[in-house]
Amino acid sequence: MTTDSGPTSALDDTVHQRHRLGIMTILSEADRVEFSYLQTALELTPGNLNRHLAVLEEAGLVSIDKEFHGRKPKTWVRITRAGSKALSAEIAILTELVTRHARPGALPGSSQPRTAPSPA
Repeated sequence: MTTDSGPTSALDDTVHQRHRLGIMTILSEADRVEFSYLQTALELTPGNLNRHLAVLEEAGLVSIDKEFHGRKPKTWVRITRAGSKALSAEIAILTELVTRHARPGALPGSSQPRTAPSPA
């Protein structure tokens, strides 16, 4: 059995997927967000957004409420406490990766030679 211990192994695939990360980021900035706003902001079809929300809801990272305003249905989405923690963890990992690669000599084209760490 192999253990993936690379620099991105701690990323959460549920959160890290581009559209789901966008959903989580938007939700973290508001109490709740209307489905149509997410659809427009992320340029997703209703079906595609529904699928991403289903994945996040199944993981307990978002909650979805359906209401009626008059006769018009509205779907509201909010981030859960677990979702906030998962997003914070994801951002911390990404920040560490950026910091790690922002050091002199860490980026390709740098004047400093790069060497891979020795295997332990």
